[in-house]
Amino acid sequence: MIAVLTGCSDLLDVTPKTDFTDDNFWKSENDLKGACNRLYEQLSSGGHDTRGDDQFGKSANGTSAGSWTIPAESDDWKNPYKRIFTANNIIEKGANAPVDEKIRDKYLGEASFFRAYNYFDLVCKYGDVPLLLKVFTSTSDLGLKMGRTPREEVIQQCYADLQFAADHLPTRADVQGVTDEFTRRRVTRSSALGLIVRIGLHEGTMQKYHKLGNDTQWKAHLQKSIDAYTLLKTEGHALYADYQALFLDESNSTNKEVLFAKAYGPNGGSGAGYTNHSYSGDCEGSYAITRPMIDLYLYADGLPREKSPLAVSPETSFNNVFGYEADGVTALADGKGARDPRLSLSIWRINDPQDDAAAVVGGVNIGWILSGKGAYKPFDPQRPLGYQQKKAFAGSRWGASRDYTDRIIIRWGEMLIAYAEALYELNGSITDAQLDETLNALRQRVGFSAKLTNAFATANGLNLSEEIRRERTVELMAENLRYADIIRWKIAETVLPKAIVGAKFTADEAYNGTSQAGDSEFVKWLTNNQGIVDGVFVYDEPNVRLIEKADTRRFNVAKDYYYPVPTFEIAQSGGNIKQNPSW
Repeated sequence: MIAVLTGCSDLLDVTPKTDFTDDNFWKSENDLKGACNRLYEQLSSGGHDTRGDDQFGKSANGTSAGSWTIPAESDDWKNPYKRIFTANNIIEKGANAPVDEKIRDKYLGEASFFRAYNYFDLVCKYGDVPLLLKVFTSTSDLGLKMGRTPREEVIQQCYADLQFAADHLPTRADVQGVTDEFTRRRVTRSSALGLIVRIGLHEGTMQKYHKLGNDTQWKAHLQKSIDAYTLLKTEGHALYADYQALFLDESNSTNKEVLFAKAYGPNGGSGAGYTNHSYSGDCEGSYAITRPMIDLYLYADGLPREKSPLAVSPETSFNNVFGYEADGVTALADGKGARDPRLSLSIWRINDPQDDAAAVVGGVNIGWILSGKGAYKPFDPQRPLGYQQKKAFAGSRWGASRDYTDRIIIRWGEMLIAYAEALYELNGSITDAQLDETLNALRQRVGFSAKLTNAFATANGLNLSEEIRRERTVELMAENLRYADIIRWKIAETVLPKAIVGAKFTADEAYNGTSQAGDSEFVKWLTNNQGIVDGVFVYDEPNVRLIEKADTRRFNVAKDYYYPVPTFEIAQSGGNIKQNPSW
């Protein structure tokens, strides 16, 4: 736990002190705001999470592949505790600041939100973790050697912190007119309620499927999520009309879907004086989407790939999976291959009409061609060999640290599908009216006319729980919630040990297809007509690129649902912190 102390110097970055005392600092609103600013600076922007089965990078992710080991130290443990220390310092010392109570409580609410946010992050990864709620000014403080606090106690503290935040933070309406690029992303009552929705759903299902608590306990978490959603409904949030532009429009007045986001800017430039990121550049060159993720998108008839007569097999073009001919604009005959519109709004296809220097979404030029590598072609050997992400991509902001688009962390769309899932998990059923309010509203936003109803599910042999989970995964694709979902649903043991499969290869469409088709080293990774690679069945479509073999991936149910605690933390606690089971 000694890592917690390093956060003290982080807090003191806001004032010219170099020791562990800042007693002369807490005198004004500017002091409180400056201290809280550090929490926003420390907030991770959320890049591409390759721990799950939906995204992958240029090399295997050890957590996803099950090849991880116990670290000596880890930022997964250390960084949240740094941020928690910063929050504790604000909550403890800011409470006595001689400013108006309402103003003071607003900043204490911000700190409380971030303390809950970081404790939830720790619980998701480690389970039980030490619950530290005080400031430490000496390495000899016995509190730094405390053991792990039961997760239920930690989560209840998260709820308490978030309720305080919800009671004292401004509402969405209060900040609707804010245009300053960083002030507009300060947390609000909606941020706190939204995080309660997320935590309640996560803990309710985690405890239900992992049998961590009794029925009363996990049901209480789901009810907590439902109740927070009910309160959140009065805050005036709404689905942004354009699913693709949602991730690029940063206006508070027009984009009412955002509940919590990481601010970047000032917009319009890069370099000294700008706080930017490289998300668009990473979409182009470093990360890709798996074929199983593509397959989760429903067909136009509302049925999944394994049931829909619209599914195309065999595919003769890369574009068939999107429902298009090779030209990228002509729909396949008889509605074949037609999909949930979110697929084409989220993934680039060859000859994509938006792959144009003049293509604008949400006021941003998005074309892949603007990345400096010409029009999109799959199987560029410098990229991961999967499907390339269009969602949240801005070609005009491609490159290292040139993207200043705010990164959404919690949004109203997530709240809708979380509410649907919480209702179903709690009651074992969901009404058609509730489906219309949630899941079908998400479909309607993108013009997907197939509605999910109880009768439709029954008639087509669909499992409502699976369809709600599918909707969540599709709606939130590449928003870095998939890994936590497969953990809480207890399906990681099923989906993670499978092969990682990328895109469909056709020689006349690929980046350098003719030479690739003649390269034995390249071809050996493609499925044959029986879907086999190297004697093992991989995927039921020929010429699909295998990325990682199943026999290189594993998941140990006895240990891999939790992260290993770093040995440094165990040693520093004098052995009071115990390692997670089977590590």
